[in-house]
Parts: sequence; structure tokens; C-alpha cells
Amino acid sequence: MIDNQPTGLEGRVVLVTGGARRVGAAIVRQAHQAGARVAVHHWRSTDEAAALVSELNGQRAGSALALAADLLDPMAPQQLVSQVLSQFGRLDVLVNNASTFYPTPVGSITLSQWDDLMGTNLRAPAFLAQAATPSLTQSNGLILNLIDIHGYRPLKQHPVYCAAKAGLIMLTQSLARELGPHIRVNGIAPGPVLWPEQVMDQQVKENIIERTALKRVGSPQDIARTALFFMTDAPYITGQILAVDGGRSTSGH
Repeated sequence: MIDNQPTGLEGRVVLVTGGARRVGAAIVRQAHQAGARVAVHHWRSTDEAAALVSELNGQRAGSALALAADLLDPMAPQQLVSQVLSQFGRLDVLVNNASTFYPTPVGSITLSQWDDLMGTNLRAPAFLAQAATPSLTQSNGLILNLIDIHGYRPLKQHPVYCAAKAGLIMLTQSLARELGPHIRVNGIAPGPVLWPEQVMDQQVKENIIERTALKRVGSPQDIARTALFFMTDAPYITGQILAVDGGRSTSGH
């Protein structure tokens, strides 16, 4: 039987925040298929994380670990990295995927919303990167940040989320300068690959699709394959953010 699965991460360890479901789970599966051992961070998705880790350990014993942590806890970044090192002995790739997303219309923004959206989308990636730097330096590793087209152009009624993602763009580029030559730092900016879990008007969805050059939505696998490219086939790429958006970013509106 010919094995058509991707290869290239044997012996490597990948930590994915928000890795229990949706795009995060797709990245976890892609890295695992390529031979990596994977640490699946989650917070409230306990059942999904347990099921995913059980599935992956069924394929390859001892290859997957579930780690629960509230990324707004100041101790969480160092604890997560320490747990990965305790279990697997090394860390090669940090994927900052976990995110919160909801509207904050001007006039209704609260401090708790600011702290949540900035904390999950910007503060946690910064402090996770800092905690992981010693290990990633040893392994000539990679930090991969999941960004958003709305880090470049605003989404109506989401000023705090957009500002946080814009900050993550600059953090990605700044860390690439700070952490080279031993650590690469890149980002992926997905377009419409999964609709938000909140109810979304069908006409809004159709308008978004119409503004993509390919006139269709993508899939979590499109993001996961791009993540694998950065992990295995991009040794001379750092400080870059790749839009995987069906051409949405080419639209003038």
C-alpha cells in the first residue's frame, strides 16, 4: 500500500492553542499525519480535546497530549510550555491559533471585552512566544500566528478584535526580527474558511463569497496545509503573513 500522507515532522513536537476543534484541530491532524507529536491546548472544549487526543494516540501511541489552560491566566503560557517539555522533552513549533471573536460596537465596549479580546488574540501569543523561545531556539523552531484579513482592514462593529489582530501582525514581524536566526516567525491570514459560530445572515455570507476571487469558501484543510508548508518547506521564510483567502484581499471593498 502506498502511503500518500505528508511527511517531514518525525521527531518534532507541535503545540497548537485552541487545537481541539475547527481550524486548530485541522492543524493538529495535519501535523500529526506528518509525524509530529502534538500538544492540543484547549479551555472549554474538554470533550473535543479528549476525543481528538484519543483518536491520534490510537493511531500512534503516546503521540498526543491534551492541555487545559485559560490563556488569560498570566501563568498559563509558561505552564503550557513546561507541560509540553515535561511530556515530550522538546518543542519545535508553537501555533498561536486560539482566538475570541465577537462584536464590540462603539458605545458598548467594556473593559472586560477589551481584556478578553486583546488578551486572547495578542497578549497570549506574545507571552507564549516568550515562554517558548528557549526551547524553540534549541530546535531552530517556528512560531506560527493565525491572524485575519481584518487585521488589515476593519470589520464593522469589531474595532477591538480588529485592533488585536492588527497588533498580532506587527508582533509577528517584530518577533521575526528579534528571534532570528534560530526561530522563524510567520503568520497565516485566513479568509472565509469557517463561518463564525454566532448566527450569521445568509446574505452577508453571499456578499463575502462574492468578494473573493475564487467565488467560494475555503476549508480548515486549506489553512492546515499552509501551516504544514511553514513547518516543513519554508526554511528561508520569516516575518511573512500569507493570506489564504481565495483572493478576498485583492478586493477593493
